[in-house]
Amino acid sequence: MCCHAALTPASAIALTLRAVGGLTTAQIAKAFLVPEATMAQRISRAKQQIKASGVPFVMPTPEEQLTRLRSVMRVLYLIFNEGYASSSGNEVHRTELSEEAIRLARIVHRDIPADPEVAGLLALMLLTDARRPARTTTDGALIPLAEQDRTLWDRARITEGVALLHDAMAAGRVGEYQIQAAIAAIHDQTPRADDTDWPQILALYGLLEQVTGNPIVTLNRAVAAAMANGPAAGLMLLNGVEQQLAGHYRMDAVRAHLLEMAGDTEAAVTHYRRAAARTTSLPEQRYLATQAARLRAQA
Repeated sequence: MCCHAALTPASAIALTLRAVGGLTTAQIAKAFLVPEATMAQRISRAKQQIKASGVPFVMPTPEEQLTRLRSVMRVLYLIFNEGYASSSGNEVHRTELSEEAIRLARIVHRDIPADPEVAGLLALMLLTDARRPARTTTDGALIPLAEQDRTLWDRARITEGVALLHDAMAAGRVGEYQIQAAIAAIHDQTPRADDTDWPQILALYGLLEQVTGNPIVTLNRAVAAAMANGPAAGLMLLNGVEQQLAGHYRMDAVRAHLLEMAGDTEAAVTHYRRAAARTTSLPEQRYLATQAARLRAQA
């Protein structure tokens, strides 16, 4: 393995996403929540640093191996996410990416079976991908989680994912992938959307927020808070990350959903339309525009 000590972890991950995942600079930038120009500069600087470093190819120390394992898992996680929910284009999924991420995660888990976060990452991928058959209509339209036909979910992947998660959490070293897998497992093991244990999901998102500090996690926590305690609780949480996610379509999409729950139709329409204008995924764009049109017709 090669050691590029001058590279930041984020730059190394971005380069690997370009090389292994074949992702565009725009897609990588979205994953890191930065402008495309910023990511292009980071990738360019990273390439220049590698070229100038002259660092030889050597086996890493145990400490370096742990750091690199975390970077590898991050790369696989981002590749899977891009495959499961494409950030741009006309397709909801890029199945070849998500399947390749799962294949590589299986290899890492096979080689490092004692690491609970590796198992947690594989569990998360399986539990999430299990829902893929129900995520779209026959003509490719997006179906939200609450409206999916759960009989179409892949029960074999759910069973495998839950077993992996159980073994990982028994190790007593819980990390972000295990927490996300636990949230996915609650959804996957709930027969009806109305029976979802939102208070437990809210608590898990709170823990995940503490572990990661990721504002996207706060968006998900806001939805869980709204489902558990009412839309006002969710809207309050959104205010805390509004500046960090200014201009991001997910902020507008979540706000629109919560405003609709609160009965503020006019504001919900505005934010659905704003989210539709900001996303580069055509299926999401169509879904959000449809939500706005539905509410406008009901007004």
